[in-house]
Amino acid sequence: MGSREDVTQSLFCKQDAENNKIQLILYLIPAIGFFPSLWTIYRRQGNREQLAVCRLSITLAFTWLLGYALLATGAATSDFLALRLLILNSFCTSGYFLVSIWLIFRIIQGKSHRLPGLSHLAQKLLD
Repeated sequence: MGSREDVTQSLFCKQDAENNKIQLILYLIPAIGFFPSLWTIYRRQGNREQLAVCRLSITLAFTWLLGYALLATGAATSDFLALRLLILNSFCTSGYFLVSIWLIFRIIQGKSHRLPGLSHLAQKLLD
């Protein structure tokens, strides 16, 4: 009888780990994952790992949005630098998407989701 309960508990544990991984991936989807991350932080739901990923997702999104807005404004107001700023803007957007996708792959592989500097900044700003 004890082994059947162990097997059942093991299956629930594996299912919880998979659900946790799916939630972490959802939080890191570029641009879209910002909203569930913000909701999770606002409600203070989830475990420590989920809250850390939510903080990182929000910080990445705000950093991208700030860079995007500043570069777009600079491109709109400058005649000489407009093309260069628009190219930088596209690099900023591509970088945001690539970092988010890279973090998703790291979570799928079971590796760390932390980014040096940015994870620490996210914890300081949103804690």
